[in-house]
Amino acid sequence: MNILGISAFYHDSAAALVRDGRIVAAAQEERFTRKKHDYGFPQHAIDYCLAEAGVSPADLDYVGFYDKPLLKFERLLETYLAYVPSGFRSFCAAMPLWLRQKLHLPREMDRGLKRQYRNRYVFTDHHESHAASAFFPSPFDEAAILTLDGVGEWATASYGIGRGNRVELSHEMHFPHSLGLLYSAFTYYTGFRVNSGEYKVMGLAPYGEPTFVDKILEHLIDLKEDGSFRMNMRYFNYCQGLTMTNRRFDRLFGGPPRRSESRITQRHMDLAASIQQVTEEIMLRAARHVHRSTGMKNLCLAGGVALNCVGNGRILREGPFESIWIQPAAGDAGGALGVALFIWHQLLGHGRDATGVVDSQFGSLLGPRFGCGDIQRFLDGIGADYELIEDEVALCDRVARLLAQEKVIGLLQGRMEFGPRALGCRSIIGDARSEVMQSVMNRKIKFRESFRPFAPTVLRERVHEFFDMREEQDSPYMLLVAPVRQDKRLKTDGQAEGLEGIDRLVKVRRSVVPAITHVDYSARVQTADADRHGRYYRLMKRFEELTGCPVIINTSFNVRGEPIVCSPEHAYRCFMNTNMDVLVLEDFVLLKENQPQAKEHEVDEYLAQFQLD
Repeated sequence: MNILGISAFYHDSAAALVRDGRIVAAAQEERFTRKKHDYGFPQHAIDYCLAEAGVSPADLDYVGFYDKPLLKFERLLETYLAYVPSGFRSFCAAMPLWLRQKLHLPREMDRGLKRQYRNRYVFTDHHESHAASAFFPSPFDEAAILTLDGVGEWATASYGIGRGNRVELSHEMHFPHSLGLLYSAFTYYTGFRVNSGEYKVMGLAPYGEPTFVDKILEHLIDLKEDGSFRMNMRYFNYCQGLTMTNRRFDRLFGGPPRRSESRITQRHMDLAASIQQVTEEIMLRAARHVHRSTGMKNLCLAGGVALNCVGNGRILREGPFESIWIQPAAGDAGGALGVALFIWHQLLGHGRDATGVVDSQFGSLLGPRFGCGDIQRFLDGIGADYELIEDEVALCDRVARLLAQEKVIGLLQGRMEFGPRALGCRSIIGDARSEVMQSVMNRKIKFRESFRPFAPTVLRERVHEFFDMREEQDSPYMLLVAPVRQDKRLKTDGQAEGLEGIDRLVKVRRSVVPAITHVDYSARVQTADADRHGRYYRLMKRFEELTGCPVIINTSFNVRGEPIVCSPEHAYRCFMNTNMDVLVLEDFVLLKENQPQAKEHEVDEYLAQFQLD
């Protein structure tokens, strides 16, 4: 039985295909269209999923959509009516898309499926899709479920229980009171793009001091012990306007929102630190309440807020649950997978085999792959200079030696990742021991701000040697932040004295793996193991043999403002338009210095403010 799940029109459109309960394929539309967070109908993602499964639309038994648009439209109308006439401009901006597409989903899906699909469409609640995406692929036979995001139809958070082949949500928090929207308000206020820049706020937070926490708790939210809260809407504008905050918010925090691309000051860092601390406190309180209410030892998380890996790490270390599992595509994209699994397990009643150890998401490597024949034809067609190394042992040795020489390497191999994190198949990798790699990769490769931290991949069998994590603790999806172990930290001997903000990271060597150690000695950890990561793991093992270090830098294969690459063409274009040293496409190794028309690329004016001499 073939079931297609779709998420579209709000943020990160995606498609996923499940066959007889097994996840066959899943991908985000942005990877094909090259429009970051593409929210249009996911035609390319649907076509890929069908092709990967070897089926046509006529072969589909069910098609599901990840929320209920009519309920969402009801919430939109009720909100605008409540704020008449101040919401008129926002109403006029939203209505055309609703009247043209969002209210006519069956018609849109018929068109996207070439009018060949003849069965019923299934619409689940938004948070039900999140819950299904969190629990059904998890390794647990039973678990508490907590979902946190901006807003679905009306719900902004929910919790309940998953048992066997069923999820049951028992409690919800409703719009406009939302942790996701609260965090997005500060994302907007600190000058980053809403629904895109939240992770920048999380990365900026360790540079600041949480000096505004009391103001947030006193004026903006009424926080309860169970993690629920009510927001003081006098300070926010997202219900009725085209901005997240208003002038009253500006007066409370000492000025207008930062203009995008303008200088980041210590005040902005303190704002980021403050909202991050409040967010972590809310997440911890909610997790503790869910544990008290459900009595479960395991927790599953989904929703956009579940991508706050600092908060996730605190729930794991300080919370009451023995284990947690977070959906790798925790945002709206994961809803496509959630609705497909919900149909199979909950609506159709099919069982599931939970191992208690390994999840059923296959490392979230669910996207397209490309054969060596296709890659070679592409490279020959553009006249690229390459080395073909068909022996994997020799290939891993070659790439590991380049890594050890502090080369920055773009890596495309195997199936593309589903979700916002690169996990070794569409990654840029580097030597975590390097003192300059963090700054170089940010400025000259990714063309992004130097305050942005890089994540490590570490061999799972050695994760406990470098990070405050349990022996063999699994973190394959880069969704947990953990401190670097004390014995891997270095004495700074006053190096940080007198330094502020970004200089505290890039001018101070804090550990034996400085390129992945954030200013607060934290790291967003990915573990690699042989079963999930194959060649990527074997490459890392060879690097370990050469250097003694089981840790490398792993960042997504893209530049600022672009989605992660999907195809060899995307990868080669990114390689040639940055100062990357090496490109590895499956069995092909390309050195930048040997490529026709290779050149050095300049750092743009905005990034120059973060450049160091």
